[in-house]
Amino acid sequence: MSDGEAPGAWASRVMVVMAHPDDAEFSSGGTLARWARAGKEIEYVLFTRGDKGTSDPEMTSERLAQIREGEQRAAAATLGVKDVHFLGWPDGGVEDTWEGRGQVVRHLRRFKPDIVVTMDPHRRYRQHRDHRHAATMALDASFPYARDHLFYPEHKAEGLEPHHVGEVFIAGAEEPDTFIDIREVFDLKIDALRCHLSQVGDGPREAFVERVKSMGARLLGKLPEGYEPGVTEAFRRIDFRRR
Repeated sequence: MSDGEAPGAWASRVMVVMAHPDDAEFSSGGTLARWARAGKEIEYVLFTRGDKGTSDPEMTSERLAQIREGEQRAAAATLGVKDVHFLGWPDGGVEDTWEGRGQVVRHLRRFKPDIVVTMDPHRRYRQHRDHRHAATMALDASFPYARDHLFYPEHKAEGLEPHHVGEVFIAGAEEPDTFIDIREVFDLKIDALRCHLSQVGDGPREAFVERVKSMGARLLGKLPEGYEPGVTEAFRRIDFRRR
């Protein structure tokens, strides 16, 4: 990779591994929109359908799961994402297990992404436990489990061969080192987020835009010159190609 190459420019396939619907859009929706526009093939793998995320006392888990799955598919389509896969874990019940890791490995070996995008499993203090466990399994599945054929050998019977993930982009990282300007696709990120009506409501667009931009305040003091909070997405990048 040359010094002047944009982050992820070398890749053609991206897999996003997150815990819940809307995690991808909030954390990296602009980056995914840019990559989709550039012709990258993108898929989501989500551990849950977000069946607990509501304050509505009349809502049930079954109904909410159906609503949020539909919202997520609409949001992904808005960004240009090819497909969304749900692994079937209950919201709030994602655990770091051999079986869960194997589910991610199976998708890595099936889709063969160059890049995996996930959350920061080590983010301090305010961290949903599902994010922590989903991200841990995503990182472990990316290296070394998907690479080494003696892990989950049953996959070979399904015609799935080992796969080397090239890079992992950790969204929401405590110590980011990679920054992507999303100004040109920011409106698309907002459109995708507003597909998650059960989570973000249907208030005025202008107020929601300000809310999303304000979430970038945590990057103050960390951004390189020329990057603006609110219209920049930040990642910690792990390059498995350089060993």
